[in-house]
Amino acid sequence: MVAVKASDVDRWMARPDPVRPIMLVFGPDAGLVRERASALVAAAVDDPGDPFQLARIEGDELAGAPTRLIEEASTIPLFGGRRAVWVRAGTRNLAPAVEALIAADPGRDCRVVIEAGDLKRSSPLRFACERAKNAVALPCYADSEQTLKQLIDDEMRANGLSIAPEARAALVPLLGGDRLASRHELGKLALHAGANRRIELGDIIAVVSDASALELNDLIDAAFAGNSKEVEAQFAKARTAATASGTVLAAALRHVGQLHKARLAVEQGTPAEAAAEGFGYVPFARKDAIKRALGAWTSARLERVMGQLADATLEARRQPALAEAIAERALLAVAVVRRKS
Repeated sequence: MVAVKASDVDRWMARPDPVRPIMLVFGPDAGLVRERASALVAAAVDDPGDPFQLARIEGDELAGAPTRLIEEASTIPLFGGRRAVWVRAGTRNLAPAVEALIAADPGRDCRVVIEAGDLKRSSPLRFACERAKNAVALPCYADSEQTLKQLIDDEMRANGLSIAPEARAALVPLLGGDRLASRHELGKLALHAGANRRIELGDIIAVVSDASALELNDLIDAAFAGNSKEVEAQFAKARTAATASGTVLAAALRHVGQLHKARLAVEQGTPAEAAAEGFGYVPFARKDAIKRALGAWTSARLERVMGQLADATLEARRQPALAEAIAERALLAVAVVRRKS
């Protein structure tokens, strides 16, 4: 049985085993699945745009005609050369078609790449490819912090750019989840750079979609410091910037969750500075605010605030016309709780 570990997939793809021409690419990161499937197909033929070299099949079509996959894999290109078959799984079960292909063993002359979504270990399709001697299953999971750093560095290098350490540290947690989405954000950064060949923190805030959270730091910190006037001032800025109320509440929930986890560590004996490392990248100017919050809040009060912010988030979704007022009121309530401590 061959089950390639997620961390070994890139290494395997660099030198594919020729005796395993049937390749299942699957996982929850649809962007990475597509990227790897495309790379495997491109490496298998001379011209992916030539229909005689590359056959594209929707998986749902195979459910009603399972022998078609064998026929396509056994077809000799009209003008010679290499051949590949690219199958994109749909909603119907294509395991019988793949199992039939594995049993027929058409040889190494045609690479068959099957692109699928997230598959459990018990999935018939995954099980068939993992146990076959002429197939392999390649899992694609969300990028880790390390792979994201490598992705950033690769994209910067490819575009002739450099990136400031602070900008790189801020960018990492804003990417991930989907490889193509991450590449899209990095592509926007490259275009934004223009003649300036160095990416700074301000570029991240201006360009990356999820970077709005960075702009909300002052608002969130004011709430957890008990500064109601500053909450009102910073909320007004967020309103002027057309920041969605849902984004504000999500940032507050994320922050209280991190604070709660860090405060529990402090209460169990971990130094505050060490506990604060769980926040990941934190701009230097914000570190003192987080340390003060860790000293002022107890885990029990943070848990109550977490529930209040969750309730406010739900209420804002139920009443979108009042979402802005609900979000501001929720943050002002946090500030009041802090002052009463």
